[in-house]
Amino acid sequence: MVDSADSLPACDAQLDTTGLYCPEPIMLMHNKVRDMQPGEVLKVVASDPATTRDIPKFCSFLGHELLIQQEEDGSYLYFIRLG
Repeated sequence: MVDSADSLPACDAQLDTTGLYCPEPIMLMHNKVRDMQPGEVLKVVASDPATTRDIPKFCSFLGHELLIQQEEDGSYLYFIRLG
């Protein structure tokens, strides 16, 4: 995984779950990926520390690739390529 802000990939869709707590970020992600195609990249911004556990499990379970997972100043950033 990359942790340089200069090398962040392009994304096809974005989801800001800032201020939401488990299970809401994952529920919103499920809804968002339904509207996307395999190979597209979803950028997710979150404030819930539980996403550091939940989003990798979400990706693993559903066959998506977690491209980037990083934390900065209490904000969590994820880039997910849909499988």
